[in-house]
Amino acid sequence: MLSGAGHTIIASVSDFMPIHLIKLAVGISDPDHLAEVQQGRRFVRDGVAVVPAYTRRKPRRPDEVTEGGSIYWVIKGQVRCRQRVLDFEMMDGEEGETWCRIILDPALVPTLPQSKKAFQGWRYLEPDAAPRDLGDADPGGELPPHILAELRELGLA
Repeated sequence: MLSGAGHTIIASVSDFMPIHLIKLAVGISDPDHLAEVQQGRRFVRDGVAVVPAYTRRKPRRPDEVTEGGSIYWVIKGQVRCRQRVLDFEMMDGEEGETWCRIILDPALVPTLPQSKKAFQGWRYLEPDAAPRDLGDADPGGELPPHILAELRELGLA
């Protein structure tokens, strides 16, 4: 609860910006390859085409992610694209283990490349740390994505 100037404001979780996830796309060479792999996994849920991704643990803040958050994909050491997260659901595996299925919008949104070291599983990604969408970049001020990615990999951008 916040107060000031004689007014009381009650802040709720929905008043805050959504939080994102970041995850490695293991074995993926570029965003086109990710789209190709996901095409084979696509299914229809409630009349809408969706794509699944899997992880062991469900986020503890799922509502903050599904209220406008995305999963940012790290491909070969660079954040290269994102997808909107629609839902999470727990599933039982064949050997008795439990998995979290992340339900994603199939649309891949290219981002400005951003270097990211390897990690296991997924991590939360605060909105201010997320790379901008490539389409939002200033066309006169940015280099082509493949050149920018190389420069960032070398620590020069």
